[in-house]
Amino acid sequence: GQLPTWLQGTLLRNGPGMHAIGDTKYNHWFDGLALLHSFTFKDGEVYYRSKYLRSDTYNCNIEANRIVVSEFGTMAYPDPCKNIFAKAFSYLSHTIPEFTDNCLINIMKTGDDFYATSETNFIRKINPQTLETLEKVDYNKYVAVNVATSHPHYDSAGNILNIGTSIVDKGKTKYLLFKIPPSVPEKEKKNSCFKHLEVVCSIPSRSLLHPSYYHSFGITENYIIFVEQPFKLDILKMATAYIRGVNWASCLAFHKEDKTWFHFVDKRTKKEVSTKFYTDALVLFHHINAYEEDGHIIFDIIAYNDNSLYDMFYLKNLIKDFEEKNKLTSIPTYKRFVVPLQYNKDAEVGSNLITIPSTATAVKEKDGSIYCQPEILCEGIELPRINYDYNGKKNKYVFATGVQWSPVPTKIVKFNVQTKEMLYWREDHCWPSEPIFVPSPDAKEEDDGIVLTCIVTSDPKEAPFLLVLDAKTFKELARAKVDVELHLDLHGIFIPEKDLKTETE
Repeated sequence: GQLPTWLQGTLLRNGPGMHAIGDTKYNHWFDGLALLHSFTFKDGEVYYRSKYLRSDTYNCNIEANRIVVSEFGTMAYPDPCKNIFAKAFSYLSHTIPEFTDNCLINIMKTGDDFYATSETNFIRKINPQTLETLEKVDYNKYVAVNVATSHPHYDSAGNILNIGTSIVDKGKTKYLLFKIPPSVPEKEKKNSCFKHLEVVCSIPSRSLLHPSYYHSFGITENYIIFVEQPFKLDILKMATAYIRGVNWASCLAFHKEDKTWFHFVDKRTKKEVSTKFYTDALVLFHHINAYEEDGHIIFDIIAYNDNSLYDMFYLKNLIKDFEEKNKLTSIPTYKRFVVPLQYNKDAEVGSNLITIPSTATAVKEKDGSIYCQPEILCEGIELPRINYDYNGKKNKYVFATGVQWSPVPTKIVKFNVQTKEMLYWREDHCWPSEPIFVPSPDAKEEDDGIVLTCIVTSDPKEAPFLLVLDAKTFKELARAKVDVELHLDLHGIFIPEKDLKTETE
């Protein structure tokens, strides 16, 4: 096919690529060593490149020819022959573990720089053109967090907003919202943006020893949305995991009898809205978008009724008949919550406080808290992306992967949030990755542009390929076959050519 002439830049993606080192194997697919890959578009041609992230974790494992650094689903024991004192000491030092820098989930842009990210306190700077691994940054040097999301947001000024959990502070477990500026004042050129990181707000965890797990958060023009779900980490279990010989993932549990709490932080006052909003227990990985309308916050998420998704990806479950054998016990559901921030304080208990057209409800309870029930927009989609120019604003389209009862995607979908229409692309034996929307330079409408996705094939005779779809019609424009084994990746970004510094710079 033909690539649009305006498509100039690089699609950069990240995901787990190596699952065995020497005679040792990771337990979980999300533990694999990070493999970066890129598709560069230049004058109608596509160039492919891939490289393992040369993290400290990678280097230690390769040097030892076995797994010596623990990942979330795999606990590693570096020195089995150490004497008893050294052993006792290393058990103690694992209470708040020294986490891995195997940054395998996403790519983050900070000013002119790019970082590979995961959910620990470490990120790794990379060169987006050569995929070389550069310096390691520890968030903990600038803000007291032990974990942070790999799905930050960017505001119109280029600031990065992110959220992390602080476990360290004398049992005062809290969630910290922080902001990283895109650049530093001219006179401080040798300093990094991270030196100017500021904490926007802190939200105390409802349970000191059981903070909520979260993978992303939401943002509107004036608010930051944090969902505290009953999918929680048990800190005491985590502190003893090493000594008990179990992985950290076993310290995560879903409490289906608990509530899910919504927190809204006003960006201007940096304070949390005092009304307590909640819904039933759910598990959430990906926020889609959020916006404000007539005193309400409307936010869209993909939610599950349990945490079976994570368990699916234990490597012992990823077998030959994976698609037939592994069925999700909870299908991903597109839920839209409508939250009335301004409502009649004298409204009766039991009344629905939403005043805009919606089938979602927000009911006032006796104690003044508000119980929210969502509108269900559709089922069976994951890895949602939007035209990021509409982030925090009312959007019409969501691009996503289509999943049925198996967690591996079989199609790419375009979902119209307003009409509920769905367009899709699918082919037999094709497993697509997260779709990325790239707007055309003269875009007038939200879906003027293309969608890019990497396709892994389960047919050994077919080569994997990059697929280019017209975002409006969802018709295939082109595909670029790659003569290597492509890995199933997780997330990534498109970097327009103008944002790539040349080598000389």
